[in-house]
Amino acid sequence: MTDFPAPETWLAHRVSYGETDTMGVVYYAEYLHFFERARSEFIRARGMSYAQVEEKDIMLPVREAACRYRRPARFDDLVRIRTGISQWGRASLTFVYEIWNEDKTVLLCTGSTQHACVNRTGRPVSVPEWLHALFTA
Repeated sequence: MTDFPAPETWLAHRVSYGETDTMGVVYYAEYLHFFERARSEFIRARGMSYAQVEEKDIMLPVREAACRYRRPARFDDLVRIRTGISQWGRASLTFVYEIWNEDKTVLLCTGSTQHACVNRTGRPVSVPEWLHALFTA
């Protein structure tokens, strides 16, 4: 395992046929969907859904995304997605991800997404203390 920010959340995901390309491996853009699912699970594991965050007038649009593919995942593989927060800005935060094989012995992918913190009108706002406390507890 690698050094990783705490707290962290793990999400198990079974690769569906529709997530693969003609070569039988996970289509490259699907990894961003995996990140999104894992990010939602990270929030939920801390006691709030992303919908509840939005109800409090906080939106977290993606400003930047990165993904490094190391080994392919294939149809019906069970992958494990590790999620944490690596960086906090005044009005932003960066989630990091690792995707591992089923028994967590082979690192398949690493990535990150940087998110702006904005209100419902799209205006940047400081990360609220309640959100920071929720995500770091």
